[in-house]
Amino acid sequence: MPGTSFFHQARNNAWSNHRLLTVCSRLSDAELNAERTSFFPTVLWTLNHILIVDWFYIDALVAGGRGRDCFADENPFSDIAALSDAQRQSDQTLLKFCENLSDADAARLVALDRGNGKTAHEMAGAVLSHLFVHQTHHRGQVHAMLSGTSQKPPQLDEYHLDCDAEFRGTDFHDLGWDGV
Repeated sequence: MPGTSFFHQARNNAWSNHRLLTVCSRLSDAELNAERTSFFPTVLWTLNHILIVDWFYIDALVAGGRGRDCFADENPFSDIAALSDAQRQSDQTLLKFCENLSDADAARLVALDRGNGKTAHEMAGAVLSHLFVHQTHHRGQVHAMLSGTSQKPPQLDEYHLDCDAEFRGTDFHDLGWDGV
């Protein structure tokens, strides 16, 4: 339900992705693909990684059946606009899942295909927490990589508080949201 912590985290996650991808969309192809010091060597590769890991965990949460097929192509998008659209769709799926999440749902065990015939069973709430930390971790890397480009890294920590509304600009409107 919209009052749950997971819903607010999913909403902040979608907003942060929107804001970061908006800035990244202004990078040249050379800047998106330039090798940099980070866990993944380019901005575009890191953004693709965020997305495919989202696909994997969201698929597990909704029992979608794709499993490790989500990792078939570690760089499914070479075009930032297409990647942004796919990330937004993924974020909307996650928001919808979290919007309807109850305490019982958060305690439900989720099967995660770990490869080599191994399946882990984790609570949905733990999977969500992991997913949000994973996103934050890699968005931070992209944020740092942006410092070496023509684009200023965006502010990503002004979201939840009413007093931060002026800093969000038109982001909520752009995402089709009313208020917080």
